[in-house]
Amino acid sequence: MKFLKQLFTWWNSQTVGTMIFTWWKGNLVGSDDRGNMFYETRESDRRWVIFKKSVEASSVSADWHGWLHHTIAIPPSSEKKFKNAWEKPHRENTTGSEFAYHPLGIKRTKMVNYSDYEAWSPEND
Repeated sequence: MKFLKQLFTWWNSQTVGTMIFTWWKGNLVGSDDRGNMFYETRESDRRWVIFKKSVEASSVSADWHGWLHHTIAIPPSSEKKFKNAWEKPHRENTTGSEFAYHPLGIKRTKMVNYSDYEAWSPEND
């Protein structure tokens, strides 16, 4: 079943084309705490990530994002990064979920009915 999902959809980890390219030209550089695996070509000119679960760009931490975009040359797993006491662990984007940020402590559990709202139309003027 997993193979069929990879064959017909791109949002389930990797496509068959990416899998073949990774086998053929990819060198595993490292992985993050979420299980995402990071690769580069032998010439180090192309870098990519194979997601463990669903393809969600916000699941890549800032350190790995910098490496993927050639901002830093050394992969984050190779260097011992000093973490400050105020730094929090990376969280992926939670927009649209029950864990999304709501200002002033408002928890939105259901859709709001805007029945008193009337859309503006230039013909009504």
